[in-house]
Order: sequence, then structure tokens, then C-alpha cells
Amino acid sequence: MKIRRTAPAALLAAAAASALLLSGCAGTDDAKADTGAGAKLRVIAAFYPMKFIAQQVGGPHVRVTNLTKAGAEPHDLELTPRQVGAVSQADLVVYLKGLQPAVDKAISQNKPKHTVEAGKFAPLEEHGTEVHGAEEDGHEGHDHADAEHGDPHVWLDPTRLAAIAGGVGESLAAADPANAQDYRARAADLTARLNTLDGEFTAGLTTCARRDFVTAHAAFGYLAERYHLNQISVNGVNPESEPSPARRADIQKLARERGVTTIFFETLAEPKTARTLAQDLNVQTAVLDPLEGIKDEAENDYFSVMRANLGALRKGLGCS
Repeated sequence: MKIRRTAPAALLAAAAASALLLSGCAGTDDAKADTGAGAKLRVIAAFYPMKFIAQQVGGPHVRVTNLTKAGAEPHDLELTPRQVGAVSQADLVVYLKGLQPAVDKAISQNKPKHTVEAGKFAPLEEHGTEVHGAEEDGHEGHDHADAEHGDPHVWLDPTRLAAIAGGVGESLAAADPANAQDYRARAADLTARLNTLDGEFTAGLTTCARRDFVTAHAAFGYLAERYHLNQISVNGVNPESEPSPARRADIQKLARERGVTTIFFETLAEPKTARTLAQDLNVQTAVLDPLEGIKDEAENDYFSVMRANLGALRKGLGCS
């Protein structure tokens, strides 16, 4: 007869403690704040522009986690259980309703303490595959749309991003009253920098040989509207959609009629269609970044990419 030996009580207690420690670690995320004096607010950002705003306004008082990996396309984001748990534990979540259904669902189900829905501060509008600036055709060139169905790329208009920054500042102040003054000051500073950027775009795109630009997908409607340009896009708002042969023919016709010299493609989306179109038209290609994500945040940020976009537009449009 075999005798079953039992583990010493001390060993069992140690094993139990280890199990508890491991289970606790499994549910943590980079957004989990320190405890005690000087603890940082846990902030979740849905994708890069929201992360940028949260970091700039939150400064040293926040720890920001981006749900979308660096360089990844945010439209198709799927959340892991760990990320859903981070949303539930967050002190603040900054997101754009309708862009990422998985994020919307996680927020609805987990009810984080504070949220900033960017569309409340910069309402979304409908932009089609061709968007005209108000100066060019005498009207706004858009229809106001429900936030879940409009063009989500509001951050490409610096003045709209400034409005979102103000909303983030107020939400952080509500979540952390002890540092409210600093959040509001940082939001005001960021707004001033964004207004300066807006002035650079206005001045840089005022005198151009052309107002039409062709892009891989319809991400630049707000930018076109703000600076009185005309966006002609190969695809719609969804970068993964494919244009029909008829659409390709229409774009080629428009490009020839309007003297387009450059077809713009993006850093995160497949450039094959844009490059093929450029070859068919015998024109150049260049990058115009919709800033949905940045591959290397140590090298670039919102301001550097937007200024690179301005340079690319000035060259492509023949601006003086």
C-alpha cells in the first residue's frame, strides 16, 4: 500500500501566494497606475491621435496606453481580453465612436470612470470620394452626419484636434482635481501650437497652381475643407475597399482634366493601386500620411508628420 504524502503547510501557503501574484499580473496592463502618493492616472487611448493628445495634455500626471499597436491600421482593431480589462480599470478612455467597434463595445460593457468621445468636441461630417473646399465652389462640400457614420479623420484639421484637446483637458481635470490647473494649462499650450500649425497650412496652401489632389483613400476631407482644396480619392473612407473599373476611369479623367501631377499614397495602406494609377497617368507619387498610426514615435509625432504632409502638398500642388 502506497502512502500519499502531503506537502508541508508552509509550502502550500507559498504556492497559493504565488498563484495569487500570477493571477494578479495576468490582469494588469501598462495603463495600470501606481498606487499611493504621486500615482499616475491610467489613461487608455484608442489609436495614435488620441494617444498624442492624452500624453500632451496629461504630461507627467498620466500613464497612457494605446490600444492600437504602433504602425497598425486602427480601423480593424480587435481587443484582447487583457485590453478589455485595461479599459474597465482605466481612469480615462479617449476614443472616437464608430471608428473602432471593438472599443465602443468594451466601453459600453465596462463603463470606465471617465471617457472622452472625440466626436462630441469635433462633430463628424460626411465626406465622399471628392471633397471641395468652401472657397472653390461656394458651399461647404459636406453634409453633417451621425458620428458613427461620418468621416472619422477629424484630427487632420488642427483646429478640430484643438477642440478635442480642450475636452481631454477638462476630463482629466474632473478625474484628477488636484492637477486640474496643470491639465488646463497644458491643453491651452497645445491649442496654441495647433493654431500655429493651422496658420502654417493656411499660408502654405494659399497660392498654388492647383487645388485638386488625388489620394489613396478619402481620409483628407477635413483638411481639404479647411484649406479650400479638392480631394479626389481612389477609395472611400475605408482604406481596404477597392475601386471599380468605372471609378478608376473617372479618376484618370479627372486627373488629366485638372492637371494633377502627383498621386498620394499612405504609410499604413497598400500603395499598389495608387502606384498603378500614377504609372497609367505618367505622374509622380508621394506620401500623404493620414496619421492613423505612427510606426516609430521616437522619430515622428503629430506635428512632424503634419508638416511633412504640408511640404508634400505644396510640392504636389505647385504652391509658391
